[in-house]
Amino acid sequence: YDVGNLKSVTNAMRYMGFDTRITSDPAELERADAIILPGVGAFPDAAEKLRVPGLDKTLLTQAEKKPILGICLGMQLLFERSDESDGVPGIGVLEGDIIKIPDTPGLKIPHMGWNSLDIRPGTRLYEGIENGSYVYFVHSYYLKARDEAIVAASTEYGCHIHASVESGNVFGCQFHPEKSSTVGLSILKNFLSVPREV
Repeated sequence: YDVGNLKSVTNAMRYMGFDTRITSDPAELERADAIILPGVGAFPDAAEKLRVPGLDKTLLTQAEKKPILGICLGMQLLFERSDESDGVPGIGVLEGDIIKIPDTPGLKIPHMGWNSLDIRPGTRLYEGIENGSYVYFVHSYYLKARDEAIVAASTEYGCHIHASVESGNVFGCQFHPEKSSTVGLSILKNFLSVPREV
């Protein structure tokens, strides 16, 4: 199932010793202990690919039962709409808009490379991770969450970017933890330590 960064995410999971499967089967997602929605590419194409097998509805129901992590485009898809989408809605697990990064003198778009995180204290995803830690970004659009209380970490790149969220079982990273060295692996371990609802 082609959503871009599957191989690097899978490799990171296996490196840490977790049993990982790539699937587009809603029934298999229902059996999983946790779900990671990765993605690199265009919002409308990815949103439509999720709708064809009914994965959008499955993700909505599973978000009430188990941890779900969206990475990069995968995080954006968890929200309602994107400037990139031309009327194609996101899954709508969380409320917020995906907005194009504004043109800023001296800054290239896409935002590509390492940037530091301003981490909100007390978040589960960043437990044991130092504020100001650097992670790896590749994106042209950014999240503006409706409720800032769900923002777990933010960064600056020509504007204030909601770089990560957590709300109940749902987590998201605009950056790529699987490409963010030991900090990224710690974030993934923290996600996988979130207990599944019974």
